[in-house]
Amino acid sequence: MAEPRLAVRRKSRSSSERKRGRAPVQPVAASSPVARKRPSSGGERPPAEAPCSNDSEEDMFGDYDSFYGNDSLITQVDDAEHKYLQDKNTDVKAAGEMLLGNLQSGVHQKEQDNFSASQNLVVLKSDKEGACQMHDSDPADGNQKLTESILDDLPSSQLLYFEKMDELSSASRMSPLSKGRDERVNSFSDKIRDPLSFYAGAEHRNRPIDSSSRSKCVLFKSESLKDHLKSAMTGNARAQTLQVSKTKQLKEAVLSEEIFVARKAIESSSLDIGPFYGLPSKVKDLFRQLRGIETLYEWQHDCLMLESLQQRKNLIYSLPTGGGKTLVAEIIILQELLCRQKDVLMILPYVAIVQEKVRGLSSFGIELGFLVEEYAGSKGRFPPIKRRVKKSLYIATIEKGHALVNSLIETERIDDLGLVVVDELHMLGAGSRGAVLEITLAKILYTSKKTQIIGMSATLNNVGDLQKFLQAEYYTNNFRPVELKEYIKIRDTIYAVDSKTENGFAFSHLLNFKYSSNLEKADPDHIIALVTEVIPKYSCLIFCPTKKNCENVASMVCKYLKKEFRAHKEKEKQDLIKNLKSIGNGTVCPVLKQTIPFGIAYHHSGLTNDERKSIEEAYSAGVLCLLACTATLAAGVNLPARRVILRAPYVGNDFLKKNQYKQMIGRAGRAGIDSAGESILIVQEKDKHLVQDLVHSPMENCYSNLLLELTKGIQSLLLSLVGLKIAVTCEEVDNFMCCTLLGVQQQLLSQEKSLAEIIKDGLENLIEKGLLKGRISEKDHNSKSTLTITPLGKAAYKGSIDLAYCNILYRELKKGLEGLVLESNLHLLYLSTPYDMTCSPDWMIYLRQFNQLSAAEQKVADIVGVPESFITKKASGQAVRKNVDSAVVNRFYLTFVLYSLLKETNIWSVSEKFNLSRGYVQNLLNSAASFASCLLHFCEELEEFWVYKALLTELTKQLTYCVKTELIPLMEVAGVLEARAKQLYNAGYKTLAHLANANPETLVRMIEHLSRRQAKQIISSAKMLLSEKAEALQEEVEELLKVPTDIPGTH
Repeated sequence: MAEPRLAVRRKSRSSSERKRGRAPVQPVAASSPVARKRPSSGGERPPAEAPCSNDSEEDMFGDYDSFYGNDSLITQVDDAEHKYLQDKNTDVKAAGEMLLGNLQSGVHQKEQDNFSASQNLVVLKSDKEGACQMHDSDPADGNQKLTESILDDLPSSQLLYFEKMDELSSASRMSPLSKGRDERVNSFSDKIRDPLSFYAGAEHRNRPIDSSSRSKCVLFKSESLKDHLKSAMTGNARAQTLQVSKTKQLKEAVLSEEIFVARKAIESSSLDIGPFYGLPSKVKDLFRQLRGIETLYEWQHDCLMLESLQQRKNLIYSLPTGGGKTLVAEIIILQELLCRQKDVLMILPYVAIVQEKVRGLSSFGIELGFLVEEYAGSKGRFPPIKRRVKKSLYIATIEKGHALVNSLIETERIDDLGLVVVDELHMLGAGSRGAVLEITLAKILYTSKKTQIIGMSATLNNVGDLQKFLQAEYYTNNFRPVELKEYIKIRDTIYAVDSKTENGFAFSHLLNFKYSSNLEKADPDHIIALVTEVIPKYSCLIFCPTKKNCENVASMVCKYLKKEFRAHKEKEKQDLIKNLKSIGNGTVCPVLKQTIPFGIAYHHSGLTNDERKSIEEAYSAGVLCLLACTATLAAGVNLPARRVILRAPYVGNDFLKKNQYKQMIGRAGRAGIDSAGESILIVQEKDKHLVQDLVHSPMENCYSNLLLELTKGIQSLLLSLVGLKIAVTCEEVDNFMCCTLLGVQQQLLSQEKSLAEIIKDGLENLIEKGLLKGRISEKDHNSKSTLTITPLGKAAYKGSIDLAYCNILYRELKKGLEGLVLESNLHLLYLSTPYDMTCSPDWMIYLRQFNQLSAAEQKVADIVGVPESFITKKASGQAVRKNVDSAVVNRFYLTFVLYSLLKETNIWSVSEKFNLSRGYVQNLLNSAASFASCLLHFCEELEEFWVYKALLTELTKQLTYCVKTELIPLMEVAGVLEARAKQLYNAGYKTLAHLANANPETLVRMIEHLSRRQAKQIISSAKMLLSEKAEALQEEVEELLKVPTDIPGTH
């Protein structure tokens, strides 16, 4: 079989066969990391003594003059040299072949050498025989191959000699050694144009070199080569040996050299990159070890080789779900961190996906020397610590990503951000979150010309608008690793989706499942027939319109399944129920208790984080084979299936959108497991025409939400533009707005008013609210009068507070200062309860909770404006005449829920007490933690609220983890939730240091329901967090010890 070109492989050999490894030679080898870090050679000779003035080469080596442990090599070189000098007329080529043949025989002796060598030897090959292979008919072919092999094996000191020889030789009389070396260094672009080992299915392209253009070489000058070699080896022998493992040292040297090569290559040329897309070969090994990825798909290779990427242009790329988009983004991220030495921001849509990505990339950070920092919920530091050595990968939600970018602009560090990667770019069109994402990207584009933006999505349509907004190139491909077959079901008939037919559907087959009359009533949509065709051998997802429908479908299916289904992985299912029981402090959802023995569960936002994680892990491990879920699963974590069934073309009461449909069916087919994936959409006759339009219509367009989301959109943007001094006059604001997606789409979106009028109205509104100061001229909108931000305005944008609630929040905090009740944390919790969470109180429960308050806590109710008489009348059903703010009453009810949570730290018991779903209670807790964090940043900007700072810092931590204090250090680790933290603590892993230094095998043995992969991820995340904290302290120490440059009297 043909040898792949530029293959990067790991060689594993027995100790007797290991060779001394060497990274590719660079023209600046003397200063390269490998030259500096090279370990001294071992061999059989005694260790070199400390150098002294009367040492000589003869004294040090005596008769032992061979690098390889015998006396053949230098003698043979010497003989060849003398023979050449005696016969001036000897054909140069013949002498070269003879000499190189002798040298190669010396190289073969090296197999006996017991030098410590790297087990991670990097081998770079090209075509069948080497990087510079020629046709067999080429008379110089033998020389070239020998030269290549010698260069691979000689140490850097000998290579330096050959470089000196190059300098002595004339341009027209170039030595083959020099030429071989130069070709290796200067032909990177030739080598990587088709790096076959990186993706399957590429073809070989030999690159023969014309030997007629090669000049004759002069082998050596009259000066003795033997003397030079001995001199070089003397230098090696005199070098002091570091007291570290030589294997480890050489591994580090190889990695360091490859990063050095890649960085130089990227700086020097857009096409010349290193062994693995500009990255050290260790990166490829890590993808193999941690992800099981052996090769890249062809589209991934093509995308990484795009001219636009090499030139650091912005890029949007779009592929179907499951096509491998994320891997491309991760390789580009690693290039930025390791080669260009810049920080990177990765923006993801949901907290759970951020945490999953932090866990997944922490192992890479530990191995390759960069930091992974989580910015989600209440986590994240603003501005981030400025690292002197290691670079940071910030993984953030949309909201936290925006706050991070603001802090970098404010501290004039935005240029430190080399790359921003946005997953699910279509979120630009998703309400207030889309508006925040648009603001973030617009600010980066406007303030930094050095930051590259990469956006990816599976569902994009009006790409032209997005390209114009992001000033980006576009790459798309229809590749899916597994074929997707789309079907719809009407009554008992299955139709294949086929755009070539007249109505878009082609008859496929009738369902072959006998239904009794009872079963027909219970399951009119034939879901049982559809799922039993695939489970339990394969997995299946059923997307349902509502949460209640998910639970009903899961219950119904297991009622009518045969008892044999219970036998499949029975022990693992019992373990899962036990695990869920421990999560719920002895309580398990009755529906899950009924369905899990059959391998079935539901998955929706009504579950707690711990429950959801346990169910996802069980599904991934094959313990569960069927999940009934809502649409949120399609946009969330990656859980593919052999068959995906859409229970109805609705999400809630709304008809399905095309991008939602595509995301759901995109879960069908598991790469490397299934040969094909199937999606079946169940359709009622009345919806048939709507479904025809849905299946064959293009994706929805992505439109700016800056106008629709007024307070979180355009007003928030205008406020921060002035606050960050990005734009402080009307003219500058106009210029900025033209660079937004709204600016690109203004003709479509603002037909009633011009963009200038919208801006003017927005600025006037902010001045009215007391957030900005300045005058907007009625006549001349382009006046040069400067706008400034007020302290309240600054607090609002730095705290990411929704401007709709900004003034109310300020008044309530001010009122709190007059009589803040600190006997309990009820008052502080009320101030930290999110304004946008809605709930209809159960008045009897409200009254019961109210009656349990102490006198001091009842005083809090009076201060915030919730009188007891009002609650009593509501609970007894009496008419209420008193004018009471219902928003405050509802918010105080949610404060009771949070108050109970912090006292009991048990979501299950609190959800039962207040008759709320546990998922809602979990969501309330997460939102409160995030809002408390925003409130803290708000108060930090206003001196009058100094008292809140310390109080809110502690409260934010309590809300974030909502566990006993001793578990908090463990829950700081990405992916460790309460149930897992309890297991770890009880097993003796009580601190971050315990976890960071744990053995994965021991962890798996001691912790129930923990896979080896999860154990490794937890340890990597703990190591990363520990490293991050240590680095932060080190930075603080260095900052303290830094000598000021402006000491009086020093100039």
